[in-house]
Amino acid sequence: MKKVVSLALGLALTLSLAACSSGTSSAPSSPAQSEGPSTVTIQALNGAKETVDLEVPYDPQRIAILDMACLDILDALGVGDRVVGTADTSLDYLQDYINDDIVNLGTIKEADLEAVMACEPDVIFIGGRLASSYDALSEIAPVVYLSTDTELGVVESVRQNATTIASMFGLEDKVDELMSDFDARIAALAEFAAGKTAIVGMCTSGSFNVLGNDGRCSLIGVEVGFENIGVDANLDTSTHGNEASFEFIVDKNPDYIFVMDRDAAIGTDGAQLAQDIMENELVMGTDAYQNGHLVYLAHPAVWYTAEGGITALDLMLQDLESELLG
Repeated sequence: MKKVVSLALGLALTLSLAACSSGTSSAPSSPAQSEGPSTVTIQALNGAKETVDLEVPYDPQRIAILDMACLDILDALGVGDRVVGTADTSLDYLQDYINDDIVNLGTIKEADLEAVMACEPDVIFIGGRLASSYDALSEIAPVVYLSTDTELGVVESVRQNATTIASMFGLEDKVDELMSDFDARIAALAEFAAGKTAIVGMCTSGSFNVLGNDGRCSLIGVEVGFENIGVDANLDTSTHGNEASFEFIVDKNPDYIFVMDRDAAIGTDGAQLAQDIMENELVMGTDAYQNGHLVYLAHPAVWYTAEGGITALDLMLQDLESELLG
């Protein structure tokens, strides 16, 4: 089956190239491209989520984006004008890339392979939701798959991924400037969080799922430093968390409850708002609610779909700062 797909992709790509010359050869060379090497080797993940050395074009001129965190970083580095195709997104700060001049490549969960191939990218960026499509996309162009590492922390993951992407353009010097205030902001939040407990979770399909320090919203427990008492450290909550009863919240009685509204993040039609789910008689009897410490994360789509970007990290910290330090 894979051989058939590969042959089909190869034939289509041959026809496409016959009709139109490669974006790399037709695009004007930038100073970095003319002075730098033709390729550079970076560390990224493969389809099995293993770290590998990957050879990619240096200073690529045509970029296909299927991950919003990577688009965020490319935008911050000032090379967003190289984007020729992108997955759809509702994120306000990336709407400049949703237009008739940039090809729609599907979604961050399901790529349109024909559209990706038609835009003739020099390189393709993906996130974890498309790991299963890694091999098929690699038939078109080198695939840069980056992720956040909860053990390393979100901030350091952003710094590491931004440095990796910047090295493809000779822009490593820009990363420190872009990341300059994050450590101080984390330190201020960590000082506030010291000695405080929290339950972190998300509302989805009318339920509340608790999240640990191994996936989404891990910033709150790992870097900011709230003691996350919502789950056993040995439980895997990295995808959608574990469903919890409201009696569980009452029993744990944390100092703070942080809530991410997944249905709002992905625009689920007719879904209950997180506030309607959480503000019931049981939760309203907790110390967290009574003390005004039930925190709804104001940018759920960022936390859920774009964690790992530079603007995304700024907005995530703003969500915490406005509630905790404001």
